[in-house]
Amino acid sequence: MLRVGLTGSIGMGKSTTADMFRDEGIAVLDSDQLVHDLYKGPAADEIDRAFPGVVVNGVVDRARLAARVLDDPAALKRLEAIVHPMVWAARDALIEERRNQGDRIVVFDIPLLFETGAEKDFDVIVVVTAPEDVQKARVLAREGMTTEKFASILSKQTPDSEKRARADFVVHTDQGLDAARQEVRNIVKALEARLG
Repeated sequence: MLRVGLTGSIGMGKSTTADMFRDEGIAVLDSDQLVHDLYKGPAADEIDRAFPGVVVNGVVDRARLAARVLDDPAALKRLEAIVHPMVWAARDALIEERRNQGDRIVVFDIPLLFETGAEKDFDVIVVVTAPEDVQKARVLAREGMTTEKFASILSKQTPDSEKRARADFVVHTDQGLDAARQEVRNIVKALEARLG
C-alpha cells in the first residue's frame, strides 16, 4: 500500500484537490476534519485543562483556541503535543482499515506535513500550489481573514517553493478545475504503475 501525503500552504486548493482524489476512488483522510471531530469530544477535556476557557459546551471553540496559540509558539507546541498523537492513532487505524479492504493507495490530507516532520511517514508527497497572488486573493476572500492574520499563518508554514522542491508530484490549481483534475488522474496512474 502506498501512503500519500497531500499538502499545500493555506489557500492553495488542497481540499478541492483531495476531493479530486476521492473522485478517482482513492480513500482520503482529512486531518482538519479529524481534528474538528477530536475537538468535539476526545480532545476537548485535555485541551480545556491546558487552555482553560476555550471549550464551550464540551466543544473546543476554534476561534478562542486560535487566539491563545496563534502567536505563542510554546502554547502551539503544547496544543500539538495533545492533538498530534490522537491524529496519528486515527491515521494508523485508517491505514489498517483500508489495507483490510484491499486499497493499495491511501491519501492523507495534511496541511502542516513538512512543518510537523510528517513527510517521513509517507511513501509519496503531493504538493498543491498556485501563484502567490492567486493564493492571497483566495485567502483574503475568507470570512474573518485579515492581511495580518494571513501573514502570521504564512510565517509558520514552510515556503511554497520549498514544498514544491520536496514533492514527488505537484498539482497546480490556478489553471482551472479540469487541468488540476487531469494532474490528479496522472498522479493516480503513476502510483498504480509503481504498484504494478
